[in-house]
Amino acid sequence: MQEFEFIRHIHRHCEELPANGFEGIGDDCAVLELGDEALVFTADALMEGVHFLRHTTSPRELGHKALAVNLSDVAAMGVRPVAVMLSISLPRDLDEGWAEAFIKGFTALAKQHQVALIGGDTTRSEQGIALSVTAIGRGPRTSLKRRREAHVGDTLLVTAPLGASAAGLRELLQGHLNHPLAAQHRTPQPEIEVGMWLGLRPEVHAMMDLSDGLASDICHIAEESHVGFDLDLATIPVAEGATREDAICGGEDYKLLLTANSDSAAQLCRDFEARFARPLYPIGHISSHEMRWHEKGVAVATPTPYFHHF
Repeated sequence: MQEFEFIRHIHRHCEELPANGFEGIGDDCAVLELGDEALVFTADALMEGVHFLRHTTSPRELGHKALAVNLSDVAAMGVRPVAVMLSISLPRDLDEGWAEAFIKGFTALAKQHQVALIGGDTTRSEQGIALSVTAIGRGPRTSLKRRREAHVGDTLLVTAPLGASAAGLRELLQGHLNHPLAAQHRTPQPEIEVGMWLGLRPEVHAMMDLSDGLASDICHIAEESHVGFDLDLATIPVAEGATREDAICGGEDYKLLLTANSDSAAQLCRDFEARFARPLYPIGHISSHEMRWHEKGVAVATPTPYFHHF
């Protein structure tokens, strides 16, 4: 059973449970609308040996990343992260110095974005480090961006060049621990200000963060919105030092993927560059037919993501 088959399996078993006002499975965050405002909730787990290796990642870097990946989910909804909860399971062979360095990395990023740590849990692990972070965001209800809101004709865009994290992981596995790309993999920077700015733009329809890789994540928007897409591989921005395959198939970049009204996309790109001093990248458009990948008009096979959770 693959990840999304498992999620659908869970969803089927939970269909009779009350919603209690929440929008649940399907987006980067669950949503609770409260009048003109909304709260959003997300949770991510990081497991030693699956999401990180202890000998390639310092505890401070791991503290940063554990929080960053959750803040990225909130940013993808178009609102500000305001609070987090941390649950951590540590094996016996870690000393107090490791735990202190981890918390320093976690709280440094929390301070940077003015996010409160409001609770969680601690316990012993018999096999490896296990982390779980729950993040809460808050913002205007009208700022919310959901995966299901892509419109036929929308322009597809990404907020930054892709592939640096996948290339960085490759450097780590080759023992190049001090490579600049390896540092980008270990300490991703969530695009919080970018996400909030895009949340205020009515021409932006659907949005999500790129955690599993473009080849995988773009399909989530298409499936949730019941649309297709035409994506031109030649237009995908590639991070310096990465390959085009890294940019298409690699994960953990934590940049944003969005759709916007095609009539307003050019102005959106100009305004984005004026605000953030870097470009916004159009990479294709939303269609009414199947998901199609091509290069300069020539059809190509669907790319295979590097990583599967199961």
